[in-house]
Amino acid sequence: MKGKSVQESKAMIIQQMTQADANLAGNVHGGSIVKLVDSAAGMVAARHSSSNVVTVSIDRLDFYHPVYIGELLKINASINYAGKTSMEIGVRVEAENVMTGEIRHTASAYLTFVALDQHGKPRPIPPLFLNTEEEKRRNSEAYERRKIRLAERNRENNTS
Repeated sequence: MKGKSVQESKAMIIQQMTQADANLAGNVHGGSIVKLVDSAAGMVAARHSSSNVVTVSIDRLDFYHPVYIGELLKINASINYAGKTSMEIGVRVEAENVMTGEIRHTASAYLTFVALDQHGKPRPIPPLFLNTEEEKRRNSEAYERRKIRLAERNRENNTS
């Protein structure tokens, strides 16, 4: 199976936030942002694996600043780690005030996806080629998060 680079599967979504995205406080509802984060990450996972994928977990989703109606939301997603059938996708969310040009880092997330075959079973994915020091750092950090997730899953399985 031919490997792929991080650049080959990157994805970006830009969407203007409207009243339909508002929560009761008048800001953008966190759920609207979560859906866009999952969609962008899913695109990356599908591009890397060349298959259907499912979200297995959202390891972290941290909100740093509110997003306001009328702002442009830019969601950048890229693969950090590729295992046998699963992959971790990192997502950075920025909000841009179109009137002032101000850009704020509003959220970050790590999501795990599994590639599926035509029967809905996990399937092997291509290896990940790391070309820059930044990609190697992100891969190493993702590998450590994966070890923590697996240890937690083992603890949960042993207590059930």
